Amino acid sequence: MTAFKEIKKRINSIKNTRKTTAAMKMVSSSKLRKAESVISNMLPYSAALHHVMESLLTGDEVSDLSRERPVNNVAIIAFSSDSSLCGAFNSNIARELQKAVGIYGKSLPADRIAVYTIGRKIYDAVGKTDIKVTKNFEDLAGKADYQAIADLAESLIAQFENGETDRVDMIYHHFKSAGVQELVHEALLPVALPRKKDADSRILTEYIYEPSREEILRVIIPKSIKLQLYTALLDSNASEHAARMIAMQTATDNADDLISELTVEYNKSRQQAITNELLDLFNGNIG
Repeated sequence: MTAFKEIKKRINSIKNTRKTTAAMKMVSSSKLRKAESVISNMLPYSAALHHVMESLLTGDEVSDLSRERPVNNVAIIAFSSDSSLCGAFNSNIARELQKAVGIYGKSLPADRIAVYTIGRKIYDAVGKTDIKVTKNFEDLAGKADYQAIADLAESLIAQFENGETDRVDMIYHHFKSAGVQELVHEALLPVALPRKKDADSRILTEYIYEPSREEILRVIIPKSIKLQLYTALLDSNASEHAARMIAMQTATDNADDLISELTVEYNKSRQQAITNELLDLFNGNIG
């Protein structure tokens, strides 16, 4: 009887856990749909703005924000979540951040590597290492605030223009689909110039800009940088919900399998006990 009670107790416990994981999967699925809607609504504007910026940067003159120079100071922005139960989502970010800091650390002292963390999990992970966090933005991971991201972008742009920072990197997950989240490590500053094309492969068109191209670039490039940083935040947010949804689905499936195995074990044990009782009763009657 003790074995029966233990198995039954385990089955009930796993069933309760299954209810929790199934509910969390539904919540993450709902949040993911909202996050996907936000990204899909913003992408056309982001693509159009990036196209305009690229067309302005194809000439001989280049913006100061796109000039590459020797890297003496670097800033790294890492995006994670505020909560766990999302598989390897946060550990992948922490691992890539440590790798990046290690590479830059071969040529730069620690005080010239500024690390900005967005999300409590990456901040906690970095706290267990010797990496120093310049600033943590915990609330942004769960609630995308454009103004806060814009303020961070403006600060980084000012540092780049003043020569305090020579390169700014971003580490985040790019949301490709509900089942695929791609880990991305890319440069935010300097702005990547468009690849030069063959003169014969395109039609050259001379445009007259009003105001001047330089004035337009002074406005549109910072706007594009802010939007790129905000897009990374939205990407990370959607990827978090997708990763948690998959993790909770896997946990629910594992709970179903375990319940099935324990139920079979319970039925076998119960049947064996009944058989033993019948044998004892039969032997007693014969005796």
